[in-house]
Amino acid sequence: MTSQSAIPQIVPCDDPRVFTLAEALAMFPLVRRITEDAYHELEPVRCKLEAMIPTNPMMQEVERQYEVIVKAWVGKMERLGLVVKGLWLADFDTGDGYLCWKFPELKLGHYHGYHEGFAGRRVLREVIEELDPDWAHP
Repeated sequence: MTSQSAIPQIVPCDDPRVFTLAEALAMFPLVRRITEDAYHELEPVRCKLEAMIPTNPMMQEVERQYEVIVKAWVGKMERLGLVVKGLWLADFDTGDGYLCWKFPELKLGHYHGYHEGFAGRRVLREVIEELDPDWAHP
C-alpha cells in the first residue's frame, strides 16, 4: 500500500524540472521548511559578519560559514528541480514561466514569465483567471 504523501523528485542540479501548479503546491511546504531552516542557520552568521570590521582576522572564516550555508540551500533547491534566482528566492518552472516564491512569503502566490523577472511578477490567482494556463490544471 502506498502512502498518500508525495515523495519529492530529486533531479540533477543542472536539470530544472517543469511543474504543474498541483506539483508545485505539493512540494511547497518542503521548500519553505528547508528555506526557513537555512534562514535561521544563516541569521547569526549574517549578524556576526555585519558587526565585524573588515580587518578582523575572523572575517574570512565567517564569510566561509555564510557561503557554506547558502550553497547548501541552493543545492537542495536545485536538487528538487527549482530555479534559484537569489537568496531565499526560488522559482518553479511551468514550461512558460515561473511560479515565483521568496521567503518569508507564506504561500506560493506569484507568477512571472521567463523575461519579466521578479519585478514583473503578478498575483498567481489573477494570471490563472486571465490566461487559464495548462499548468494550472490537474
